[in-house]
Order: sequence, then structure tokens, then C-alpha cells
Amino acid sequence: MRPRGFTLVELIVVVAMISVLLALSVSGLRAAREQTRAVVCASNLRQLLLSMNSYAGTNGTFPPGFEVPDVDEQGERYAGTCTIDPVGRWWFDRSLELNHATMDGVDVLTCPSRRQSDPTLSMDILCGNYGANLSICRIQHYLKPYRSAFFGVPLSIAQIRRPSETLLLVDSGYSLISWWHATEEPPVAIPSDNPMVQHTAYVPGMGMNRNRPLWAGQAQDAIGGRHPHKTVNAGFVDGSVRLKTPADDLLVTKTNDVQWASDPLWQPVPDPVPDPVIPSAATP
Repeated sequence: MRPRGFTLVELIVVVAMISVLLALSVSGLRAAREQTRAVVCASNLRQLLLSMNSYAGTNGTFPPGFEVPDVDEQGERYAGTCTIDPVGRWWFDRSLELNHATMDGVDVLTCPSRRQSDPTLSMDILCGNYGANLSICRIQHYLKPYRSAFFGVPLSIAQIRRPSETLLLVDSGYSLISWWHATEEPPVAIPSDNPMVQHTAYVPGMGMNRNRPLWAGQAQDAIGGRHPHKTVNAGFVDGSVRLKTPADDLLVTKTNDVQWASDPLWQPVPDPVPDPVIPSAATP
């Protein structure tokens, strides 16, 4: 008696089962890979927080978010792309030992889950990685459209009311970020026609990003989100890292005509009322 072979129906069932198992395994591998990237991202944040707190302990304040270069520094290579970024020193240049010429030590600044589809942005270390809170790492030069809220000497740890609740670093579309980038109605509108990427900083996955001016290469990261379920990794002044924070938990809402949410998440000290926008004189 001849051995009975597989029927066509049985073969189809076996192939279907194998296909389902492969789909499940691929989905599981993808989820595991995304989770691993999120863990590496959190590790990067912890190292950066440690370095920034060490700098604050040594120098009395956190590093400035950005500094215009001195005359004798003009020949040095800086992070970023000169056509879309201001040329100078950044918060990580002061708190880390980096070599931008050889890219030694720069890995810690790179979020493994970043999604920048534009080559100009994906090659720029300032774009699509981590942003320092400008309310803490203030700058000492005039940076339009930001005015008094982020101008001056960076803050010290002692000036921050609740370190465990105040953002210092977060997954971000740009290396500098503030509550102006996390509110649907900032005091002065963020320009949509400015070529500098600093104006399109964002918290990845925040719902309001759909209505914000963005570079085309930022849309996937800004709107689709970076980590699973549109979560972000957030680092706080006390050195703690909060994993899987829903991006919209960092949204800043307006409370009245001149004030925005004053909780310490983004604003560790009360901010002054933003400088008014003075309209140009009417021509006769």
C-alpha cells in the first residue's frame, strides 16, 4: 500500500500556519528592537544628565544652551550644519569631552530611535536627538524669536524649586527646546519661513505637532513619534530618567491672556512676561 501524501488543503494550511508564525515572530522582533533602542536612549540620557550635573557642581550653573564663539575659536569645528544652525558652542560641548572632527564620544548624543528622513537633518547631530531645557540652560545673546524668557545666565541647581519634577533633557527635534515648542499658542509665533532648524524644535509624538511648521524631513519623527506608543524619555534635574512618558503629558497650556502653565515641568522659576511685539510704524 502506497504511503499517503499531503493533500493540497493540508499544504495550504501548513503554509498559512508558517506565515502566521513568521508574522508574529517578525512583529515580536520589531517590538523587542524598538524596546532595546528605547533602553539605549534612556542610558544616553542618564550619562548626559550626570555630565550636566557634574558641570553645574563645578561651575555653579548648568552649561549655557548655546554660546557665540570667541574670536580665537573661529577655526574650530562645531556641531551642526552652518547653513541651518548657528555656529558656536552648545551645552554638550561644555559638559562633555567631545571631538567633532573625529566624532569620538558623540554616540551618547544620538538617540537610536531618531527618524529624520532628510539627509541634511540626519547628518546633523543637533537634529532629532536630545534637547536641553532653555529655561535652565539660558543663553546670553539675543536669539529670535525668543526673548527674556530664555535670556541670561544659566540657572544653578539651588534656583530650581523641584528638581525631580523639572525637565533638563528630553527626546527632542533639536538640541535646544523650551515650553514655547510644547504649547499650541506660544507668546510669539514660531516663524514658518526661517531656515534655522532651531525654530522647529518639538517633542516627538506630541499631537499638536500636526499643526506646527516643520521641515518635511521632521514629520515622521514629530508626528509619528520616536518610541513605541508615542512615548518619550525625559530626564530631570535630579538625574532621574522617566521612561515611556506619553509625549502629550509634556504639553503646556495657556491659563490666561498673559500666563502659561507655571508648574515646574518646563519653567523652574517664574518667567517674566514675554517682551511685546512692536508693530512697525505705518507708512503714510
